[in-house]
Amino acid sequence: MPKLETKEKNFVSAVVYLHNQQNLVEPFFSTLSQRLQEHFEHFELIAVNDGCSDQTVDKLKEWAKRQSVAPLTILNMSLHHGLEQAMNAGLDAAIGDFVFEFDRLDLQWDSQLIWQAYTTALQGFDVVTISPTSQRLASRMFYQVFNGFSNTPYKLESDAMRVVSRRAINRVKSISENLPYRKAAYAASGLACKTIHFEGSLPKDNQQRWSKAVDSLALYTDAGYKISFGISCAMAVLTLLALMYTVLVWLLGEPVTGWTTTMLVLSGGMAGLFVILTIAIKYLSLLVSLVFRNQAYLIEGIEKIQR
Repeated sequence: MPKLETKEKNFVSAVVYLHNQQNLVEPFFSTLSQRLQEHFEHFELIAVNDGCSDQTVDKLKEWAKRQSVAPLTILNMSLHHGLEQAMNAGLDAAIGDFVFEFDRLDLQWDSQLIWQAYTTALQGFDVVTISPTSQRLASRMFYQVFNGFSNTPYKLESDAMRVVSRRAINRVKSISENLPYRKAAYAASGLACKTIHFEGSLPKDNQQRWSKAVDSLALYTDAGYKISFGISCAMAVLTLLALMYTVLVWLLGEPVTGWTTTMLVLSGGMAGLFVILTIAIKYLSLLVSLVFRNQAYLIEGIEKIQR
C-alpha cells in the first residue's frame, strides 16, 4: 500500500499586493491556492487592495465564492499607499508561522518554486527569495549601487516572491516599526537569507520606485555620507589648490590690488564651509542610525552544544 504524503503542520500566510491587475488576479490566486493546498493543512490568503480602480477586487471576490480551500481576507486600504506601506499592513494582519510575500501577480516562473522556497526556509534560512537570473538595466544599476554601499553580507536583486519566517518579521519590526523597504530590512536584520534563481526575467513594473530607491539608500546604506564626504574632500582639495595658487601669484607675480586678499578669504571660507558640512552630514547620519534603527546589535542565531 503506498504511503500517503503528510502535509505540513505549520500554519502559513500568503500576502498578495493588488493594484489594478484584473486580468491576472483569478489565475494567480487559483495557482497559489492550488500549490498551498497541495502541501499545507492550514493556510490563509490575504489580499491587500491598494486603491484598485478596476475590477480586480470584484473578480477576486467572484473567484473566492467558487472556492472553499482557505479563508480569504481582503484588506482595503483607504487610499493608494504604495507597495511597501500596503504590504506592511498585510504583514500586520498575517498570523502564519511563515509568510509568503507576493509583490506582483505575474507568474512567469514555475509555481513549484513556492514549495521549494518553503523547504529551503526549513533548512535554517529566515528569508528565502525567488529571483530571476536576468535583471533589467535600471534594476541592475540600482542594486549595484545599493550593494556597494550596504554593509550586509546578502546582496539584493530583483525578486518575484519571498518566504519570511515569523522570527524575521518580528526582528525587523523590533528594529523599525515602519518598513520603507522590506527587502533591505530583511537583508539588514542579521538573520540568514538565501536566494533561489530561476531562468528568465521579470516583466516591467509600472510602479514608481525612484522615491523608494532614494529612501532605501539613505536608511539602509551609508551612501549619502560617503558620497557627500567624497564631494567635500574633492572640493576641499580644489580650494586648497586655489589657496596655494593665490599665494604663489602674490609671491611671484603682480596681482591686482585686493585680488590676493579676496581669494584668500574666499578659499579659506569655502574650505571651512566644506569641513562644517562634512561634520554636519556625519551627525545627521548618526541621528538617522539612532532614530531609525532601534536595535544596537543583531544576532543571527544561538546554538547550544551539549557534551
